[in-house]
Amino acid sequence: MNKTFPIHNIEHLIPQKRPFVMVDTLVSFSAEEITASFQIKSDNILVEEDEFQEPGLIENMAQTVALHTGYDYNQKNEKAPTGYIGSIKKSEVLVLPKVGETIITKAKILHEFMGVTMVAVEVFNANNNIIATAQMKTVIAN
Repeated sequence: MNKTFPIHNIEHLIPQKRPFVMVDTLVSFSAEEITASFQIKSDNILVEEDEFQEPGLIENMAQTVALHTGYDYNQKNEKAPTGYIGSIKKSEVLVLPKVGETIITKAKILHEFMGVTMVAVEVFNANNNIIATAQMKTVIAN
């Protein structure tokens, strides 16, 4: 049931709903990694003065991780569980992307144990420069 990438219709794979969707394309997927993209639009609720703000970048990272879980469960024909951000550490925002830009977000699973997952996330601009990074711990709800 593997699909050809990229996958643009991804909203059924994440728990967030419009207007709070901060990923729009699943670029690639493996058991340990995911790459997603997101085009910044002027009507996004986390855009101010034509820039996608820090909370938007953090939410984009978290939703990329949620997309990994959602797609994995979807491939098994199972309903994805709800997850939460348990913690964020080592986060750094270097550049705020502008309206019209597409950002690429890559998440790598570092550890996974009993519903708790530690991931390293990097966000890139169109020139493949890192614009934000973080480590996140996500927790699957019971």
